[in-house]
Amino acid sequence: MSVSLKPEKFDLSEIEKSLQYSFQNPQLLTRAVTHASAQASGENYERLEFLGDRVLGLVIAEFLLKKFPQASEGELAKRFNQLVRMQTCAAVARDLNLGQWMIVGSSENDGDACQKPSILADACEAIIGAIYLDGGFETAAKVIRKCWEPYLSVDPKRLIDPKSALQEWAQGEGLALPEYSEAERDGPDHKPNFTVQVFIEGYPRADGKGRSKRSAEQTAAREFLLKNRIWTDDTEHRVKSQNDR
Repeated sequence: MSVSLKPEKFDLSEIEKSLQYSFQNPQLLTRAVTHASAQASGENYERLEFLGDRVLGLVIAEFLLKKFPQASEGELAKRFNQLVRMQTCAAVARDLNLGQWMIVGSSENDGDACQKPSILADACEAIIGAIYLDGGFETAAKVIRKCWEPYLSVDPKRLIDPKSALQEWAQGEGLALPEYSEAERDGPDHKPNFTVQVFIEGYPRADGKGRSKRSAEQTAAREFLLKNRIWTDDTEHRVKSQNDR
């Protein structure tokens, strides 16, 4: 299997500078930026991503409890979902310039693979897992708090998501509410991939993929809004800009 980027040709200390953390075991960092297409033997980022996802969730939950002591459970949940979702993890990865250092195989080497939100988000969580193994929980928490601080200011009352937008549109048009149906599930049990379809009578269905049913439903709703010209590209851009602040 050919590899588009080889770790020995790159100085991964640039990532350490962005993280403000130096690895005791640099191999963990290399593994965290190695896509499965480049190394399928288990020395890729998948297991670290699994761990990092859990560490991130715990740190963000604790962070929110301390930062918003008067917030209701519902508000905390909205803020939490906003901060741990794929788009935010990908945004943090871009802040760290991870795409420049991703190690991918030839099957993913299409010029844009290292900028795909799903790959960037996975690598971001994998780095969290790597830091946790290398330096412990508090070290990982410190890095997370620093990297996620710019994304804490969003007002959850202003958040809009495709599912909510589609439901509001259907109600405004006097239509039945959208119906979502799981069309396919594949991948390992610990990291499944879902394909969901959304239907509204009288309109062509739309499909969406995601790492959870909720994520796939949001993607399907967004595709429906765009396909049926309910949202324009400009609308989607404004919504993404608001949600990614």
